[in-house]
Amino acid sequence: MDENATVIENVVIVGSGPAGYTAALYTSRANLEPLVIEGFMWGGLLQQTTDVENYPGFPEGIMGPKLMQDMRDQAERFGTRFVTDDATRVDLADEPGGVHTVWVDDTPHRTRTVILAMGAEHKKVGAPGEDELGGRGVSYCATCDAAFFKGKRTIIVGGGDSAMEEAIFLAKFAGTVTIVNRRDEFRASKIMLERARAMDNIEWMTPYVVEEFVAGEQLLGTVRVRNVETDSVEELEMDGAFIAIGHEPQSSLVEGQIDADDEGYVLVEGRSTATNRPGVFASGDLVDHTYRQAVTAAGTGCQAALEAEWYLRDTPEVPTPQSLPEGTDLAEVQYAPMRTQ
Repeated sequence: MDENATVIENVVIVGSGPAGYTAALYTSRANLEPLVIEGFMWGGLLQQTTDVENYPGFPEGIMGPKLMQDMRDQAERFGTRFVTDDATRVDLADEPGGVHTVWVDDTPHRTRTVILAMGAEHKKVGAPGEDELGGRGVSYCATCDAAFFKGKRTIIVGGGDSAMEEAIFLAKFAGTVTIVNRRDEFRASKIMLERARAMDNIEWMTPYVVEEFVAGEQLLGTVRVRNVETDSVEELEMDGAFIAIGHEPQSSLVEGQIDADDEGYVLVEGRSTATNRPGVFASGDLVDHTYRQAVTAAGTGCQAALEAEWYLRDTPEVPTPQSLPEGTDLAEVQYAPMRTQ
């Protein structure tokens, strides 16, 4: 291609992790030659985990970073290209057939479709030792890690429905589960509180906050908590700590251009991945505040890829002039190669 020409990609995928890499796999196998802006810290939350035992197809489990590397390699095998840097801004067209632009610093990447897969980040307590003991006793997903704490002493930090769900699930494995909440009242619904209170091995500790996570010989050994009313401090011997105070969808990049709910999760149409912008699709934890599992993220990555492919099939190839940079000569526009099925 002419280096000076305006190149229009078929698909640009923003973000990585199971959603982004699955979208890349499907679009590359459809001969769309996707470009993935995967982020400087590529691989999503699974890069921060150790053993993954609930992803189908791995009976012995797999390390999170290994799973992400394998997904990336599989997408690359079929022609996916990667930019290992962060997208810094987007300009999204609002008319069908329009051209969207995803910027990495001063470099624009123009494309007919965009798949958003920026994911979500766990909200952290912010206490000393939290980061250092991540994957070594401090976890953000009981569904993922509860089986590692059979018969162990554990705590849940949080007071909402998510914390109750985590506690109930964890209680099936752990010896004891202590729910630590900064208020005597809980944000959780009445039914979730009743279910948690019905578990014999769930204990309650209010109004307390975590002051520090302290390592033992190698793993978590002690959790230091403080009573917010008396300022008294207690040290709890613990094998595991689960943080359940919410997630933050990484949607700031598209704020003001893509519809989102009050928490920042991108809104999609019905059971599709289509957003309010034609040719822009969203997948993974960016849209999911319910399940937040690697396998569900991968599923929506597949959906987004198929819907992007159908959009390209059904939408005229020539972009409207208003969606291209001012002064662009349409005769100089070059499209990324695409074979129709």
